[in-house]
Amino acid sequence: MTNDTGFVLWLTGLSGAGKSTVASKLGPILAERGHRVELLDGDEVRTNLCQGLGFSREDRDTNIARIGYVAGKLSKHGVAALVAAISPYREARDQIRAQVDNFVEVYVAAPVSTCAERDVKGLYAKALAGEIKNFTGVSDPYEPPTNPEIVLHTEAESVDDSVHQVIAWLEANGLTAPCDR
Repeated sequence: MTNDTGFVLWLTGLSGAGKSTVASKLGPILAERGHRVELLDGDEVRTNLCQGLGFSREDRDTNIARIGYVAGKLSKHGVAALVAAISPYREARDQIRAQVDNFVEVYVAAPVSTCAERDVKGLYAKALAGEIKNFTGVSDPYEPPTNPEIVLHTEAESVDDSVHQVIAWLEANGLTAPCDR
């Protein structure tokens, strides 16, 4: 059975907070429930759709606008578009919210210290040492959502607990049907 309810589930938070991890576990669960699912990971989109953009505020906003445009188009066609992107600026996220039906903002909250511990690429260490400029959460701002639909505290809860919270919210708000099992 296909679920034709499209929506955009926008996971925002610092690098290493767990956005992609949660989205990757959500995708198969939603597919199992009959959704057509597409994951738009910020790193992959930047590499494939937004080449040539830097990390200035203008370039970051352009990146988010492009991701939001694609996610919105997908959701209009009944796709559950899962976006895992830092998207550091509140105004850019709010612009996407205003343009997209069934926009669900998920704040993947984790402190910089937790994100730095999880950082396998060593980017936080380089940013803290001043080797990387404009690094979100260190030398560039991150503006947390003021009123997200869901807040995940990934430093204190398991990935499965985070996924369960998202699924429970989607069920309670009619965007996915409860599981038959």
